[in-house]
Amino acid sequence: MRTGARSQLLGDFEWRGLIVDATSLGELDAHLAGAPRSIYCGFDPTADSLHVGSLVPLLALRRAQLMGHRPIVLVGGGTGLIGDPSGKSGERLLNLEEQVAEWAERLKRQVERFFDFTGGARAAVLADNYQWLSKLEVISFLRDVGKHFSLGSMLARESVRSRMSRADAGLSYTEFSYQVLQAYDFLCLFRQHSCTVQIGGSDQWGNITAGTDLIRRVEGAAAFGLTLPLIEKADGTKFGKTEGGTVWLDAAKTSPYEMYQFWLNTSDADVVGFLKYFTFLGREPIDDLQTQVRRHPETREAQRVLAREVTTLVHGDAATREAEEISAAFFSGDLGQLTERQLVQACQGMPTTVLTEAELRSLSIVELLTRAGLAESKRRGRELIAAGAIHVNGQPVRDPDTQVSRDLARYGRFIVIRKGKKTYHLAMVA
Repeated sequence: MRTGARSQLLGDFEWRGLIVDATSLGELDAHLAGAPRSIYCGFDPTADSLHVGSLVPLLALRRAQLMGHRPIVLVGGGTGLIGDPSGKSGERLLNLEEQVAEWAERLKRQVERFFDFTGGARAAVLADNYQWLSKLEVISFLRDVGKHFSLGSMLARESVRSRMSRADAGLSYTEFSYQVLQAYDFLCLFRQHSCTVQIGGSDQWGNITAGTDLIRRVEGAAAFGLTLPLIEKADGTKFGKTEGGTVWLDAAKTSPYEMYQFWLNTSDADVVGFLKYFTFLGREPIDDLQTQVRRHPETREAQRVLAREVTTLVHGDAATREAEEISAAFFSGDLGQLTERQLVQACQGMPTTVLTEAELRSLSIVELLTRAGLAESKRRGRELIAAGAIHVNGQPVRDPDTQVSRDLARYGRFIVIRKGKKTYHLAMVA
């Protein structure tokens, strides 16, 4: 995008690196500068929670609201029954209608915390495309909507081409029709809420332009699309994944402490970009943090700010303070200061070995290390202990023959083993 955008929103998006592609960029710029607009993004309920990758479009919509526009969050209770082929190498499994409906309701509750629904002209709208897609009649839909789609242009879309060229995967008509339904969503939101802009991940470009074309053909009106980056880490590893799996926005699936740690472990190469993508900090504080990363990377101040800002956005101030307390306790090795509830949260994502009462009476620490997979053999376990590399509940282990017992466990059931500086394992007493 050229510099000097007239609209405040596109200027901010440009600085943050949030623009991958856009339809008629100059016209979109003028459109956003001319008056408050309704801008939408869709989220299909493919699971019972959104994940950290979903924060990019969610926060982009929130940025739009803060700059005077009306955000529309569309939960795909209808399209979620079909499945978007974009970015997928094989056919999606079709989930039960009741399951998709339940997930859609969870997503609605999850996104509400990010928006202001009482802000007058810019009050956010929460919609579900099941409301109109479930009422469609095949004949009228094909006549009124389907006739506006060229088969050649549909087949030319990357998400379709990549699947059609694979003999082992293919593409069903069900998934092939997804782009028509998403385009129809845009048309419905245009009619119901005067929505003229759709945003989404860069893999949604074909679906978005299908919607702008449909509005132009049916309504004779201009509509616009803009795509956001799909986040990648500098080292090539997948963003939003840890050893424990996906980092979810649901606290029951990924605790606030795990969320905090995920951002705290961001590399120096990624942290400034992530501050732009995932926080509402402005240019000056982010520039200051960038300088800090360059001059004093050992302080990891930028990572701490990132972790604090994002965890607060997702889970609130109280959860963030607690995550910081847990983090400080693990850093100092003083797990004795943690409450039982805090310890449960801290251990939520750890690899876990469950011990029976019988094992409690027979296992030594060195045997527990082999049982937990932290040492390949008893000999290796003894070497680790001799080197001071093993801590239990924050305390160094000196004697490899120390017996495992409830007395050793915090609150009678937690035995947190640390190997080296960063490898943690929970032995949970049944």
